[in-house]
Amino acid sequence: MRIYRAKDYDEMSRKAANIIAAQMTLKPDSVLGLATGSTPIGTYRELIAKYSQGDIDFSRIKTANLDEYRGLPRENDQSYYYFMYENLFRHVNIDMANTNIPNGMEPDSDAECARYEKVIESLGGVDLQLLGLGHNGHIGFNEPADHFARMTNCVNLQASTIEANKRFFESADQVPKQAYTMGIGTIMRAKSVLLIVSGADKAETLAKVIAGPVTPQVPASILQFHPNAVVVADEAALSGL
Repeated sequence: MRIYRAKDYDEMSRKAANIIAAQMTLKPDSVLGLATGSTPIGTYRELIAKYSQGDIDFSRIKTANLDEYRGLPRENDQSYYYFMYENLFRHVNIDMANTNIPNGMEPDSDAECARYEKVIESLGGVDLQLLGLGHNGHIGFNEPADHFARMTNCVNLQASTIEANKRFFESADQVPKQAYTMGIGTIMRAKSVLLIVSGADKAETLAKVIAGPVTPQVPASILQFHPNAVVVADEAALSGL
């Protein structure tokens, strides 16, 4: 696991964007695994700027997103499809047919999870998977559990995750209680992973991820076993080490 220290959120975002841009330059038809939430917004902003300057090209890029709320249509402004479109896709020359996000409106969870696994397999796997870190150590929506989920799965969101996400909704009651997410095994099959973390509120969790025991109670700790894992975190997030 390689760890890069950034001074603050903006520098973390620039460093992360540089890593993704390098992947795109080395392999113009890369499969990028993408994440949502507040942490990646700065990284996407930096990628948009690089595209606008002519430094990177999305025309042959394919994407696979980590997760999507179950029960939210794409048009809902809190769906992750909407998030990706507004924060990245509509600003660059990506072919929307090459973007992939779980279908939150599919009622048959087994069918949707199996379908999404096949989508990722059909892409040849993920070349670089971008990850954020939940306060409870989750990556994607893989919550602390007694085992590591091997495949894309439908999860029940824990109270702490619902609490953390309620700021995006009018109330906690409106936060979906389930989500489709790539499994830990799916994430670990990516050729490389890039974990970005910002803020002192993540410091204790990040310390467990990097230096603690590998346990499904801290799902991101499994990244200690990934052969090509990179962490980009700001000084506040690294203060627990």
